Amino acid sequence: MLVTAETATTPARDCPELMRQGQITDALAFLTAVTDPSVDTLASRLECWLARGEMNLAMIAGTQLAGLRGLSPADAARVGLVLGDLASAIGRDDDAVAHYRAVAELVEDDPLALPWRAGAALSLMRSGGRHEAAALAAEHLALARSTDSAYAVAVALRTAAACLAVDQSPRLREAHALADGRFDRLAAQLATDLAGLLALTSTVNVEIAEAIALLRAAEEYADAEDLWPLHTRVRRLLERLGETPHVPRTETIARLTQSELRVARLAALGATNRAIAEDVGVTLKAVEWHLSHAYRKLGIRGRGDLRQALRLG
Repeated sequence: MLVTAETATTPARDCPELMRQGQITDALAFLTAVTDPSVDTLASRLECWLARGEMNLAMIAGTQLAGLRGLSPADAARVGLVLGDLASAIGRDDDAVAHYRAVAELVEDDPLALPWRAGAALSLMRSGGRHEAAALAAEHLALARSTDSAYAVAVALRTAAACLAVDQSPRLREAHALADGRFDRLAAQLATDLAGLLALTSTVNVEIAEAIALLRAAEEYADAEDLWPLHTRVRRLLERLGETPHVPRTETIARLTQSELRVARLAALGATNRAIAEDVGVTLKAVEWHLSHAYRKLGIRGRGDLRQALRLG
């Protein structure tokens, strides 16, 4: 679909839901095609870049948002929330808390769309304000439970597990049960949190096996969506448990030569070997040679696996 600023307004508003479902790649593909972005578009872009670990691009979006003037209270609150997320991601927790508190002054409580208490609580925990963080986490959980949003409750439970000293495992398990199969990124984050807790506290083989299974599921999702911050956490925990992390597909693709990648892409898109040879200007034998090397480097059996291995949809 050709995306323009004129046609993007409603879908841009829908992108947060797409992102809650964990479809970061799909959301970002749409958002980056918009040529005249709204507050919704810029804010969603920033959140996607943070999830991907693309800090330079996130900073650019943050600068654009910070420069906007004459915003409605709702738009200003959206901007404040994502600027808080950005400040938190780069370790400026005092600035993050200030941004989150500004959100509270602008709009009524909305634990789904504007979870400022969750962000503020986590930043306060890192900056030494443990008592205030615990109070905010408890408030946020109570507010989330008063809604009918499973996502809001799962986020609040995750925040409470991080900020409150008791019942960490039950909270993480409840949150994971709410998110699993519905909100893929949150489920992967919770799986990683729970696995980390099990790795720290358990010596029981069945729980260690559970931690590894949780991490493998999170690893698969993080790899599929190119979420490097999450993938890095998963990798460290797997190594701590004596497991070998899988090589991310982006690293695998990077092993291909330019000729191998070009031939593999054409094959994945349905071109015959003869058509590829004519397009690229090589012999049939060279096409077969490039494809066999691509299969080996990508760890796949053959042509039918190329589209998925190269992430061509």
